[in-house]
Amino acid sequence: MNYPSKLLEKAVYEMGRLPGIGKRTALRVVMHLLQHPKEKTKSLTLSLEELIEKIHHCKECHNISDKTICEVCASLHRDKQIICVVEDIRDVMAIENTGQYKGVYHVLGGKISPMEGIGPNQLHIQSLFEKTQEEKIKEIIFALSSTMEGDTTVFYIYKQIKHLGLKISTIARGISVGDELEYADEVTLGRSILHRVPYEDILEDKR
Repeated sequence: MNYPSKLLEKAVYEMGRLPGIGKRTALRVVMHLLQHPKEKTKSLTLSLEELIEKIHHCKECHNISDKTICEVCASLHRDKQIICVVEDIRDVMAIENTGQYKGVYHVLGGKISPMEGIGPNQLHIQSLFEKTQEEKIKEIIFALSSTMEGDTTVFYIYKQIKHLGLKISTIARGISVGDELEYADEVTLGRSILHRVPYEDILEDKR
């Protein structure tokens, strides 16, 4: 594609690097920004700069936050003895939108995937182990996607903590096999949290 401006070409290239955005869509977005008042475009770029420079990862659960400790972990109304283990930040948002969960979270930052070169050391798994040993935790809820990688991650963590005598559960399979949590509707996801089942029962079903 021939561009009348090198600046336009560079902007389209950078926009096209975002997931789900091809060159044509990138061009439409960039042209849309050019046709709008400069103040609105500058407001967008400023918000992105602030996002990059000022965003934090909660030192307790690894969720994103405006502060060192996220609102969930800082809340006096959350049950700190129940930890819901999720893959990423989008899963926290999905579960929070249900309004059915009152514990706290632990964001792994992904799932174990040997094909992609992601092992336990690349995820926030060690800090989860430290929580289970140092804090008065009574339940761990696994809320990972029901994919091969998700199941592998859950089983790996389960093997490391099963001797601690904690209640270990997983969300009910109202979520279809292979589905990602972020795409589940709020009612189904909320029910899956409320009707969670012991993880041992899942293992028995697979034998």
